[in-house]
Amino acid sequence: MGSGSRPPLPGAILFACNFNRVRSPMAEAVAKQILGDRVYVDSCGLKPDLDAEGADPFVQAVMAEQGFDLEGHRPKTFDDLTDDSFDLVISLTPEAQHRAVELTRHRAAQIEYWPTHDPTLADGPRENRLAAYREVRDALARRLRERFGEDGE
Repeated sequence: MGSGSRPPLPGAILFACNFNRVRSPMAEAVAKQILGDRVYVDSCGLKPDLDAEGADPFVQAVMAEQGFDLEGHRPKTFDDLTDDSFDLVISLTPEAQHRAVELTRHRAAQIEYWPTHDPTLADGPRENRLAAYREVRDALARRLRERFGEDGE
């Protein structure tokens, strides 16, 4: 797909999943790399994971393999957003899709649903689990590049 057939870049994008610890932080990090400072990018989840802080350790590991530092990521919910005026909300889970529709009901925002496998469901040895997280990371990166171009152009 040539850059002429892509829609214009939105001013602000929100990625949403269930806990903002796995899928949406990955998508946020890759989108920020692709889009730079031309687009405001954020992520959130539906509910807090009261038993955990920061990005999932497997997320931190597989993102670090590609130079992303998610050590400082602090999960937040829709209710924690300081501004909810996003031009594009990309939900990565069915539950987040429902909330995205509610969030944008009275706004002129575009919603996209990118169903994304939950790598936390992988079991077995550490390497098997890391492979599941890598698959999600790589699938999100491919989808982002298809949607916004290799360098957001």
